Amino acid sequence: MTKTAAARPAAPAPAARPAKAPSPAGDRGRRRLADQARAYGFLLGGLVCFALFSWYPAVRAVVIAFQEYTPGSPPEWVGTANFTRVLSDPEFGAAWRNTLTFTLLALLLGFAVPFVLALVLNELRHARAFFRIVVYLPVMIPPVVSALLWKWFYDPGSGLANETLRFLHLPTSNWTNGADTALVSLVIVATWATMGGTVLIYLAALQSVPGELYEAAELDGANLLQRIRHVTIPQTRFVILMLMLLQIIATMQVFTEPFVITGGGPENSTVTVLYLIYKYAFLYNDFGGACALSVMLLALLGLFSAVYLRLTRSEGEAA
Repeated sequence: MTKTAAARPAAPAPAARPAKAPSPAGDRGRRRLADQARAYGFLLGGLVCFALFSWYPAVRAVVIAFQEYTPGSPPEWVGTANFTRVLSDPEFGAAWRNTLTFTLLALLLGFAVPFVLALVLNELRHARAFFRIVVYLPVMIPPVVSALLWKWFYDPGSGLANETLRFLHLPTSNWTNGADTALVSLVIVATWATMGGTVLIYLAALQSVPGELYEAAELDGANLLQRIRHVTIPQTRFVILMLMLLQIIATMQVFTEPFVITGGGPENSTVTVLYLIYKYAFLYNDFGGACALSVMLLALLGLFSAVYLRLTRSEGEAA
């Protein structure tokens, strides 16, 4: 019995199963998941920065607008008392009036001058790059430096503006020292400092207009003004409207020019809403009033932003 068992051949070992080949679809899914994880990781950093430096201060300002807040002491809820006090301030009406007047004047200059400059640059055949740099140069100057240069330029005694008028035997002006001329002088400063970027955007829009339209207009006998009216403006109307709304939002937040050049004077003729917010916060130490003013300005700018987004969506759907 032992011999029979010893003579019996051993059973063959089971064959090893071949390794399963990786699924191409599974690899693609894992790679896509890894790419999305990296993308959301980079996005998370931006969201954290926005939350800390933009969203949180905005929400905090809305809360403080309904509180009596003094640094170093616990805040006290006062409801709408801050809004009532701000509305009764004599400077409140002057600040909003000056801001709206500044916005209107800046819109007239900021819309017409950059558009005309873009039309001129678009027609140039020589030294076009040089003139683009010249037009854009004021944008590269820091705003405070630009305001200080214009403050010297407007000096009623030895400023370059009045010296030029004297050289031409023309009457001089008080510029920023006169209550009737100060706001207009600041509008000129703001237009000069910011029109470079607007000019380049207009120029890009003009160069996207098909040349065949101008050729057809010329064959129909249209002159330059007619070509601008019937071809240029209709073809660039979306860019014009968007820049107009963005300029309204930007000019209603004017602060640097009144703060550096005039200090809100003379006779509160250049006090703007943002400058009044600064005064409430850092001169009167009234953070509740400053935040109440900020909420009012935020509501108005939010309205313009909603119009901007609505028009952008409508234009995108039409396209």
